[in-house]
Amino acid sequence: MTSDPTSRGTLDGKAALVTGGSRGIGAATAVRLAREGADVAVTYVRGKEAAEDVVRAVEALGRRAVALRADSADAEEAAGAVRRAAEALGGLDVLVNNVGVGLLGPLETLSLADVDHVLAVNVRGVFPASQAAAARMADGGRIVTIGTCMTQRVPGPGGTLYATGKSALIGLTKALARELGPRGITANIVHPGPTGTDMNPAEGPYAADQAAMTALGRFGTAAEVASAVAYLAGPEVACVTGAEFAGDGGHAA
Repeated sequence: MTSDPTSRGTLDGKAALVTGGSRGIGAATAVRLAREGADVAVTYVRGKEAAEDVVRAVEALGRRAVALRADSADAEEAAGAVRRAAEALGGLDVLVNNVGVGLLGPLETLSLADVDHVLAVNVRGVFPASQAAAARMADGGRIVTIGTCMTQRVPGPGGTLYATGKSALIGLTKALARELGPRGITANIVHPGPTGTDMNPAEGPYAADQAAMTALGRFGTAAEVASAVAYLAGPEVACVTGAEFAGDGGHAA
């Protein structure tokens, strides 16, 4: 294994799983963790080619990588992805619960099927993944979950279902911190604001209005969110757990 001169080595010898790591924030996080020295597994559902691109980017940094197909809406697959990642990488030290779906729309248009799907991916899939990771992690592991600025401030109509699901992750994070604290395993949640991805491009038709809601007046980048995740996954913040981090450009200010 070769070393990358840009890596600070804060995660040397560690193994990480990033769910939904084939694109956007997940892909940026996978690459950033690799730059810090970690071997990385990513999950995907339909983006096999994109996931394989992430694998190649990680391998180009001299780290091991694997792409695993897993549907987080299926609790067994969500937990199974953790097991498969640990088997492929020889253990698991970091879990990044990044996978999620965003469904925005007026309250009256949302069906119970919509509710079931969003909660299955954004909440129910995160629980068994975290449960499986905790069972496999050595003491001192890290669980970092991606939330949203809409748990802090919902700026307008249409976000009822998305905010509901992501808000549940705050409670899960705080409870995990209490449950796993005696083992030195930390659990924290990062709340991105408007972030430029292929799902929500910074040059898209709704971008100007979203940027205007932030104190900085701009979209964040996937790399900026990934930096916050990497920090929480590292050794410098072993005393930080159960915390919410707003990487939202001042959306909630």
